[in-house]
Amino acid sequence: MDKINIDNMLAIEEPFIKVPLEQLRRAVRHTQKQVERETEAVSAEMAEILKSQYRLAPEELQSKLDGLIERLQTLRQDLERVTQEESQLIQRSKLRAADLHKLKGFESTTQPEFQHWCRQRLDRVLIDYMLRSGNLNTAQRLVESGSLEHFADTSLFAQVMSIESELKDAHSCQGALSWCAENRGALRKIQCSLEFELRLQEYVEMIRAKNTPAAILYAKKHLSPWSDTQMPRIQRAMTLLAFSPSTSCPPYKAMFDEARWTGLANEFRMVIFQLYNLPAQPLLHLLLQTGLSALKTFACLSEDPAEHNRNCPVCQTETLGKLAQDLPLSHHDNSNLVCRITGEKMDEDNPPMRLPNGYVYSLSSLTEMSATLDGKVKCPRSGKTFKLSEATKLFIS
Repeated sequence: MDKINIDNMLAIEEPFIKVPLEQLRRAVRHTQKQVERETEAVSAEMAEILKSQYRLAPEELQSKLDGLIERLQTLRQDLERVTQEESQLIQRSKLRAADLHKLKGFESTTQPEFQHWCRQRLDRVLIDYMLRSGNLNTAQRLVESGSLEHFADTSLFAQVMSIESELKDAHSCQGALSWCAENRGALRKIQCSLEFELRLQEYVEMIRAKNTPAAILYAKKHLSPWSDTQMPRIQRAMTLLAFSPSTSCPPYKAMFDEARWTGLANEFRMVIFQLYNLPAQPLLHLLLQTGLSALKTFACLSEDPAEHNRNCPVCQTETLGKLAQDLPLSHHDNSNLVCRITGEKMDEDNPPMRLPNGYVYSLSSLTEMSATLDGKVKCPRSGKTFKLSEATKLFIS
């Protein structure tokens, strides 16, 4: 029972490895495009200078050459900065892979080294949860206290929180649109329409501001390119010109609804998580649900609180029970009897005892109760009192 199931542990750690690799891949692609764009522009400018060098005044020729040199120096500075960032991502990937590789060296769950590894993993899980919840400062304190800088995706979640805040609080699409422009190829591959939704919202805001001419020009420039896949939405958007923000017509009232900003923020989060192979739920929830699914029984679903086990986390409907609502019931080849008083398992060492009223409790719980009630026991469910000697021992077959 103490043997470590490495495959199961690694299955849930996929995002831990993939996030820095995906960040590295995108950084390399972005740098490559930037270099190609700048070199092409410089080459074209240089060719133009060579063609007209004899017609240019020395001062003008010197000015153009200085401009090219300055542009190349700026590119060099950008490349040095990006190279440093890429080196950090490579180092982060190596350290994460090495951390997971430690699992092969553990032989038992009781090994002190494995316990330390699990404690560090729990810190990682908590950091992930706090970053997703927007508690960046608290997450950073935990990162620093555990020296987990390479194990936390702080920069990624800071970007998510910044753009989400811009959408929900500032009602601005600029940050999200800039992100879409940088990742247009990846968004096209997954057939994501986030950029269209953002453009549509900017169009709606122009109509809300009664800037109809600008809205029409904006639609021609930014909405019409989506006509192949979004024509019905574009047609409805153009019809919106005939309605005011106070309209009660359901389809157009929904387009003017301020709640669309929150919807856009949520959609942005789902899209960026998808691109970086992050699960929609926090890793903490996934791990808790794994354990809760093994505990969930029909008794946990009962509306009668008396049927619930006080030591069962699934039965705690206001806390962990909420995470277990959509989980399937656990499958047990052999049933386990649990005492309703103590929450302890009933077996041959702690046999079940049946009271005259039909309710069953463990021998240890009834013995402890009788010691305080002069040899009597009180059924916590019916309230009736019996002598301990009246309890009948049951045998599990």
